[in-house]
Amino acid sequence: MLRQTGRYRTLERDLMELQERKLFEYFIVVALHKTKAGVPYLPEVTQQFPLKLERSFKFMRETEDQLKVIPQFCFPDAKDWAPVDNFPSETFSFVLTGEDGSRRFGYCRRLLPSGKGRRLPEVYCIVSRLGCFDLFSKILDEVEKRRAISPALVQPFMRGIMEAPFPAPGRTITVKNFLPGSGTEVIQLCRPSDSRLEHVDFECLFSSLSLRLLLRVFASLLLERRVIFTADKLSTLSQCCHAVVALLYPFTWQHTYIPVLPPSMLDIVCTPTPFIVGLLSSSLPRLKELPIEEVLVVDLGNSRFLRQLDDEDSILPHKLQAALEHVLERRRELACEKGDLPNDSSSLSAVVSEAFVRFFVEMVGHYSLFMGGLERDDESPSSPTLPSLSCPSPSSFQREAFRKAVTSKSLRRFLEVFMETQMFSGFIQERELRRQGLKGLFEVRAQEYLDSLPGSEQRGVNKFLKGLGNKMKFLSKK
Repeated sequence: MLRQTGRYRTLERDLMELQERKLFEYFIVVALHKTKAGVPYLPEVTQQFPLKLERSFKFMRETEDQLKVIPQFCFPDAKDWAPVDNFPSETFSFVLTGEDGSRRFGYCRRLLPSGKGRRLPEVYCIVSRLGCFDLFSKILDEVEKRRAISPALVQPFMRGIMEAPFPAPGRTITVKNFLPGSGTEVIQLCRPSDSRLEHVDFECLFSSLSLRLLLRVFASLLLERRVIFTADKLSTLSQCCHAVVALLYPFTWQHTYIPVLPPSMLDIVCTPTPFIVGLLSSSLPRLKELPIEEVLVVDLGNSRFLRQLDDEDSILPHKLQAALEHVLERRRELACEKGDLPNDSSSLSAVVSEAFVRFFVEMVGHYSLFMGGLERDDESPSSPTLPSLSCPSPSSFQREAFRKAVTSKSLRRFLEVFMETQMFSGFIQERELRRQGLKGLFEVRAQEYLDSLPGSEQRGVNKFLKGLGNKMKFLSKK
């Protein structure tokens, strides 16, 4: 299920997969059971909706495989449980990677069933291809409310959700459902306009890691290293992992990504390929016994590295790192200045996302000048200072010219390594595929950056990034 393929994950593929899709694929309830006295509890699926999977054979086979492992993701700490009187409900999520590299999200609400005396919690889990934590958290709120009245109310509600149309970013869907004592309730579910941020809580990441450590983790991920996050809570693990991956936009993590790793799969961290993995702190003793090398282990509970390679602070070009750090230190101030967003959380997310987008704009924002087959109205293809852009080819990105166009030696050295990653290859492949397609935030910001340069600097490729590392002054402008 975690196998990698030669195809790169791209936003274009994700958009294609979103078409003609339901809001979620299936909904399950997972509970803890003992096969005999004296052994740890085991998680098992006790309910499933829909019961019949009326899809292709491949989908059914893959789903059956997933249903076998999902209980372990719902209860990665099954061996630590004992019946309790009280338990505050907990929300977290995990990611399943298919054989073709596609990802499904599992949204979980762990709660204690109503009753008296000591009892074990259950997990209500929604599996969907849509990455939108807030939307599914609201659905799980409704599930929990109905579960408290009667378990029989949950499936009719989820049937109504499944039959609802799939919402586009920024659109709201309405679901009507009967609730005893309240009559017919109208529930509105809205996807954020910026679909990049709909699964992200940056606040949890900043409260768990110091800014300096966060930038070291970010730098390590850009080189596609192996990174393990540890925390006491499942919610902290999943939120921080999703947030740090979001920082990589416009690049997409191409490798193993498991925000919550069940202990039974811990051997995955011994693989020599890149990964992002989240582990509960209770798994640390066993982790220390495994033969792992060149792995960054990040303790989210104590904002420290348990294991590192000692070069994390020297990976990024110094000026760009200092500029990014300066902006992030002012993130709350900048968020207050924006004032055009509905709440502090979304304002903060927008500022943080914008800061990293601008970081990448200054680093690779000139990529379009070196893409083959793109027509430019304002330049002549015969110009001796421009790369040749007049002859389309399947893969004609001019890598070396792109790198040498940068005047900063430290950035050129970084690009020499970064351009060998699968993230960068996927980035270029996606843009070669969609050419004249819709432009995302990165393309808009990159074009604004190009347009802000004098015409002579655009024509003179060697002068193209003259202002590189200028403390990102644009972020201070309203």
